[in-house]
Amino acid sequence: MRLELRICKHCYEGEHGNDQKTAVTQDMVACAEQVREYKDLIGLDALYITKVTEGDPGGAEALDVIVASIEGDQVALSDTQLVMEDGDGNMLVYPEPKDILQVLTRNLNQIQEQTRQDVDVELSPEGQALIA
Repeated sequence: MRLELRICKHCYEGEHGNDQKTAVTQDMVACAEQVREYKDLIGLDALYITKVTEGDPGGAEALDVIVASIEGDQVALSDTQLVMEDGDGNMLVYPEPKDILQVLTRNLNQIQEQTRQDVDVELSPEGQALIA
């Protein structure tokens, strides 16, 4: 199984001025980095973290799936999503930050069951509120 977390680089760095979105985006990346470090314990082949910027053609590093929506009369590509590919090539896409955090924290819980090391990630109050 492979995972790819795609996030907006500007949100991650706080350049959009939305402190809540920045905190949640940083939480997602922190969780993904921790899962990537221990991925072998839960049978993941790879976990990619891609930071996209405006103008990137979808920003896919490894898994070519892009979530889009229609806003007004224009197509808008999602800059935040978690893509999962299983061994059979089936793809699951999570475009909502709440779902992304839940999937990543569940992976961390599975890892915690396989090791004696502390793999917890301290989530921001915004991130904790999303998955509560």
